[in-house]
Amino acid sequence: MKLLNLACVARVVAGLVCLAVLPQAGAAADPHAGHTMAPGVVRSERAYRLPDVKVVNADGKRMSLSQALDDGRPVVLNFIYTTCNAICPVTSQVFLEFRERLGAERSKVNMVSVSIDPEQDTPRRLTEYAQRFGSAGVWSHYTSSAAGSAEIQRALDAWRGDKMNHQPTTYLRAAPGKPWVRLDGFVSPEVLVQEYHQLLARAEPGKTR
Repeated sequence: MKLLNLACVARVVAGLVCLAVLPQAGAAADPHAGHTMAPGVVRSERAYRLPDVKVVNADGKRMSLSQALDDGRPVVLNFIYTTCNAICPVTSQVFLEFRERLGAERSKVNMVSVSIDPEQDTPRRLTEYAQRFGSAGVWSHYTSSAAGSAEIQRALDAWRGDKMNHQPTTYLRAAPGKPWVRLDGFVSPEVLVQEYHQLLARAEPGKTR
């Protein structure tokens, strides 16, 4: 699949803004009517305590959440589900373009997407989803049990009770025990790269970019 260019991503995001702001006839029938977008991106830093739950990656390998995240690299994380056709395609494309913009640094970041629909999102479906964006093997996609997924979402203050109500949120962490940078809203690849570099600079005082 050819990569969407930035102009295309911008048009998709702009379209989602319009859908979120303008009243829609028959909106009650829209399965994504709960998706909203705040004007701009809201940045915050938070200390999250992650649960001790099991996850399964797209290759079918089972591990703890800490094993998935704590591999020595900074983490960039989001939540997706494979049948989503509004938020997730945009945020997944941003992840892919973020990685491409890192160039030679790309292997130094642990990119993670966690399913919020584990009953449907088997490892096989996660692999197929990744392939849609040309991202199979580029970053890791994980599923869990329904209880495990809900626990992870609650720990990161992302639980909205239903997958249709999920929000575009991106998380960055320099290392285990460090605070998370939380970006609420549709972040662009440029902003995500900037936040990532600032995260590394704060973690390594004296390192300039």
